Amino acid sequence: MQPRIDATSVSPGALNAMLGLINYVHQSGLDKKLLDLINLRVSQINGCAYCIDMHWKDLRAAGETEQRLYGLDAWRESPYYSGRERAALAWAEAVTRVADTHVPDEVFDEARHHFNEAELVNLSRSESLRLTVGTG
Repeated sequence: MQPRIDATSVSPGALNAMLGLINYVHQSGLDKKLLDLINLRVSQINGCAYCIDMHWKDLRAAGETEQRLYGLDAWRESPYYSGRERAALAWAEAVTRVADTHVPDEVFDEARHHFNEAELVNLSRSESLRLTVGTG
């Protein structure tokens, strides 16, 4: 599949800004495996095959199990995820689908139970970045 626009050559400044935000989030203290799990889930929601493949491979290289990866799209019904992961996944889905969900109070409250304000902002930056630029 060919991209419609080669964003890297058309707007390298935007790419550099995006990479700067990604680097910031990865240096924010949040677990890289958690961020990759969130990125995979958001990629599933956005239907980005390239990004699903990339994040799946990153997670496998980090030692993630096939069982948890295959069950990710049904994480609510799967027993394989911690409370912190569940809160992050619920937050990621709500932020990704903000026009539909408006991030319900119970999702916010559960996320705040597991993440401090700075972590929640950084999780949001991880999600909104991929949603905004369409990189899954």
